[in-house]
Amino acid sequence: MPAPKLLLICLFAGSIVIQLVGCAASFDQRDVPAVSDSSLTSSVRTALVNEAGSGTTMNVNVAANDGTVLLTGFVDSEQASLRAEQIARSVAGVRAVKNDLNITPQPTR
Repeated sequence: MPAPKLLLICLFAGSIVIQLVGCAASFDQRDVPAVSDSSLTSSVRTALVNEAGSGTTMNVNVAANDGTVLLTGFVDSEQASLRAEQIARSVAGVRAVKNDLNITPQPTR
């Protein structure tokens, strides 16, 4: 094979490799399908029950919209509110958490 023809083949093959590498490098997390809102809501509820205990989550409502989780309801302390938020943030697919939990201390007997 003459040298100029071999050079052209190598240049052509090299340009294809560069294009393929460029496509792979442009992969973005936004290309991954988002978790459905109902699935995300269920996952957060499950995480709250498993990690915080049922006493804390009994009055916590969870809603999700486009990866943003809304926590509403009542907890007995600021610590419980922050813990619920932390647990929600740890669930895969959660992009943001809006904590609208109200703190209502339990009456002492």
